Formats: sequence, C-alpha cells, structure tokens
Amino acid sequence: MKIAPNALSATEAGRNMREGRLSSVDLVKSCLTRIAETEPDLQAWAHLDGDAALAQAAEMDRIRKAGYPLGALHGIPVGLKDIIDTKDMPTERGTPIFAGRQPDTDAGIVDRLREAGAVIMGKTVTTELAFAHPAVTRNPHNPAHSPGGSSAGSAAAVAAHNVPLAIGTQTNGSVIRPASFCGVFGFKPTRGMISRRAILQTSVTLDQVGCFGRTLDDVALLADAISGFDPSDPASFARPRPEMARGAQADVPVEPDFLWLDLPYFDRLNDDAREGLAAVTDTLGAKIERMTAAAPLADLIRVQGIIHEFEICQHLKSTFDDHWDQISSTLQPIITRGRAISQAQYEDAQNVSTSAEAFFANLFVDFDAIIAPSAAGEAPLFGSGTGDPIFCTIWTLAGLPAVTLPMLVGNTGLPVGVQLIGATERDDRLLRTANWLQHHVSAADA
Repeated sequence: MKIAPNALSATEAGRNMREGRLSSVDLVKSCLTRIAETEPDLQAWAHLDGDAALAQAAEMDRIRKAGYPLGALHGIPVGLKDIIDTKDMPTERGTPIFAGRQPDTDAGIVDRLREAGAVIMGKTVTTELAFAHPAVTRNPHNPAHSPGGSSAGSAAAVAAHNVPLAIGTQTNGSVIRPASFCGVFGFKPTRGMISRRAILQTSVTLDQVGCFGRTLDDVALLADAISGFDPSDPASFARPRPEMARGAQADVPVEPDFLWLDLPYFDRLNDDAREGLAAVTDTLGAKIERMTAAAPLADLIRVQGIIHEFEICQHLKSTFDDHWDQISSTLQPIITRGRAISQAQYEDAQNVSTSAEAFFANLFVDFDAIIAPSAAGEAPLFGSGTGDPIFCTIWTLAGLPAVTLPMLVGNTGLPVGVQLIGATERDDRLLRTANWLQHHVSAADA
C-alpha cells in the first residue's frame, strides 16, 4: 500500500526527494490536503498560507533540479510555534494583545531553517503567551482531550500528519508533555544549543527550543539543522555541538546504564502510566539502578517556579501593565504571585539552580540516562488544563537534554511517552541511548 507523502517521516521524504521520487511541491500539496481534512476539528494552525508554502516548495524543486547543493531539510515542510518571529507571517503569541503583529525580521532559527532548505509551512497554535491558559487545539487521537501545552499546535500537527516536523519551546514541560500526549517524538536539546533570538522571551533562564517529529531520526535531524552559536543569546555557547543525527543512528559501544530517581511527586502518576513504565524498566534488569531522590532535588520544583514567575513578570511587564484586562483569568493570579517575589528570593533560587547543574554533571559520570515519566499519563480532557508539567520541571531547570519516546498506550487508548534525560552537551549520547532502548524494548516484547 502506497503511503501518502504527508505520512512520510522527514527522513524518508528527504531521501525520496534527493533520489528524484518525490517533489517538494507534491509533499506540500499532500500536507495542505491533510490540513484541510483535519483543521476544522484539530485547530492546530494560527497562520497558514498555502500559496506561499507552494512557492517555497517550487523554489526548492528548482534548486534540486539545477544541481545545486541541498540542505539537510531541503523541501521539507516545518511548522513553527506562534511565538517565533517571521518577517513574512504574523506572530501573534496566542493572545489578542498581539493580534496582527507582523515582525520585521526572522528569528535566528528561521534563518537556519531557510539555510537548510526547509519550507516554512505556517505558524502553529500556542497557549496564551506560551504559558498556562489552554489553547483551542484538540488532541488528534481524540478531540475530547487536550494536546497539552504550550506547544499545542506543533505536537498536534505532527501527530495528525499535517507536517513531518514542527518546532516548539519549553520553559517547564512544553515540548516533552504535548509530544507524550500526542504520541510523537519530542526532543529538547541542552540549553544553549539553539538560538532563542526573536522568540518570545518568558524566562531568559529557562526558555529552551525543542523539536517534534514522527521518528527519533527526524527530531535529531531538525535539531542539528537549527543548532548553532548565536552571540545575541546569553545562553548560547561558542563550542562545537554534538552531532545529534549521528547519535540517533549509532549503535552503543556497550549496553547503557540507566537511573530511576524516585521523587515525591511521582504519586501524581496515573496507574496506567506507572504500570507501563514499570514494564519498560523491568526489561532493563541490572542495567537500571533505582535511587530515592534527596529532598533538595524535589525542592527544585519550587525553585523553577520562582525563576519562571519572577522573570516573566520582568520580561512582559509592559504587556501585563498595559493590557491587564486582556490577560486570561488563568494567567492573572500567576502574574500577581510573580510580582510578589523579591529580588533576594529570585537570586537565592538562581544559586540553587546553579548547584543543581553541578549535581547532575557529577551524576552522569555513572549513568547514560535517567529514565522518567514524560507526563502523569494520558492527555487530560479538553477544558481541564494542559496537563501537569512537573515530570519535566527539574530537567528543564538544569538545562539537560530530554527526549520522549511514544512507547506506551494508556487505558483509554491514548499514547503515553517515556522520557530519557541525558548529560549536558551529550545530546548525541542521549539519542544513541534512546535508539538502543527502543530496540531493546521491542525485542523484549517480541
């Protein structure tokens, strides 16, 4: 049975294009047809210009036929979370406050996408200011459920085969959690790997860019394409990056060692997620060590909250001051709480965060990856929130690379992810370990 172009992974579509079996125009047309089918119920797109996407695709086909060099994402459609600035599309940040906002320049990652030959398909729906208030997007597996947040549209668009790749951001759990709920691969590289220039800043300390795809190879391919040093981003580092696509395809030299950290908030796990994770960890036998986390680790949840809420109130002060009546009732109490955080409390939280980074640097001397829940379980019902981000909080605070693998299914048939967390700037090693785990669990289930 022939697979429709929009259902191909990015890696497969790229191979077919390079070998002359598929054009970018045909791929984009297939994606646009699929979007027309799903969008009335899904509502994943904040902005979509089919003619502009087809024009980009036609140019990519011209370049390929002319024999010019091809980028890593040549002709591949990509969706962008609607907090990422684009000079030829509006960026409205999930709020009527910025309705019609048209940036003058592209974000740093958009420059890199264009250099890699990607087709910028459109802007995917985000929650209000990439924070807590739910978006209109529905879960593609069951529209009665949420896709998660804040990268709601990006996760849903990939899961619904609207596009093979999409980009989101994570300040707490906004890549890993929606990827888990929507049954796709989500990858948040090490903090500082990817430029945040011209992306809505909610926390200069915590904001990080992440990738959605339908395979591990796909998210690694996208992460490689958009990674790079940017001196305008204070988190960006001027060092070589790990080759993530190579890591995702590599065989492990020896079987990896895993760590399961028992944390106090794991009582929030749903029974089906707990049972599924137990089945995965049981296959690892002596390759996994279980450890009860010390109390200071659990306290990092509070630390992340202080930093996030203090910084969003600083970065978006004028927006909150000038448009308070347009801020949702979900976000208003968080802002009020953030405004009450003192400078001393904030500085103490930053000091604790720095200590946590040192702790994890030592921890990964003995382990290839931490294995953990991606979320509490299946996606919550639509209208009941975007799901609990707590299972991502500590790793995001520490800037660690994390990936969620769509390996489990909950009691009602919705997907549940398994999260792996790796050492800073060892993203290739993390993806290599994730590749091994996929094959290991599949072999154990056979």
